[in-house]
Amino acid sequence: MFENIIAAVRDHETVIIHRHTNPDGDALGCQIGLAHMIRDTFPEKKVYTVGDAARRYAFIEGSTMDEIDDSTYEGALAIILDTSASALISDDRYKLAKTTVRMDHHIFCEKIADIEVTDTSYESCCGLVTALAMESGWTLSAAAAKALYTGMITDSGRFRYDSTTSQTFRLAAYLMERKFDTGDIYRNLYTDDFAFIRLRAQYVLKIKFTEKKVAYIYTDREEAKSFGFDNFTLSRGMVNTMGEIRGVDIWVNFTETDEGVLCEIRSSLYNINPVAVKYGGGGHAKASGATLKNREEAMALLSDLEALIGD
Repeated sequence: MFENIIAAVRDHETVIIHRHTNPDGDALGCQIGLAHMIRDTFPEKKVYTVGDAARRYAFIEGSTMDEIDDSTYEGALAIILDTSASALISDDRYKLAKTTVRMDHHIFCEKIADIEVTDTSYESCCGLVTALAMESGWTLSAAAAKALYTGMITDSGRFRYDSTTSQTFRLAAYLMERKFDTGDIYRNLYTDDFAFIRLRAQYVLKIKFTEKKVAYIYTDREEAKSFGFDNFTLSRGMVNTMGEIRGVDIWVNFTETDEGVLCEIRSSLYNINPVAVKYGGGGHAKASGATLKNREEAMALLSDLEALIGD
């Protein structure tokens, strides 16, 4: 499955690894894990990771991104990970590379690279990169395995989401053979500053329900600015405050920004991806997002989500 990617890495002296902007644990985990693997297997190659800051995932070893000149892309291989649409890629200089590769586990939206491997059967892009490690026989250090495992557990919700399969556990077991400290990962992932815990409590008080019990939170621009957190934290970071309400199968978080209304949609039961795609977004069957024009469009999307539930 990965023959063309393995050959591309072998044939290029410079490899530059990209992922989506506003990275989550999976985006950073697969980017950092793959970088470790290529460096350890091919020490003669120049390997770089690029993109915006890691923020709350800065605890992952190797999370500081490289600053490189445009000239670095001359004759290089650019690998794009965990990204379904070109508009989401952090650092669009991948277009300057001689050859491009994309590995992703989201629902396919568009062709991005010369070489494409997209497989939605994987719970995470880290799982896909782990499968590459197994097939290629490349060196997998404890640091690489720990980064990949971090992304695997975050994108699977600690192996709770229904994207988790027997394949997931086989891949996780392969990573754990490298004997890294899983406790260190969980300590970093599941403890928060008091300010964030207080924010989450404020968001719980903002939850509303439609007639068919779609849960939603709408935060206007002025209120969003008053919280003192970045838009990514307010949007993706807060959506799952609604995720464990009994009787709620679809929930959505709207956040007004200067660029539009960020929309994060989740479901425990329904395929909400077509609704996200209708509004210019995408993602997974049960976890998708979009950027909307205004509040009116947000309410229209909410009505479309209600229609999924039926009578």
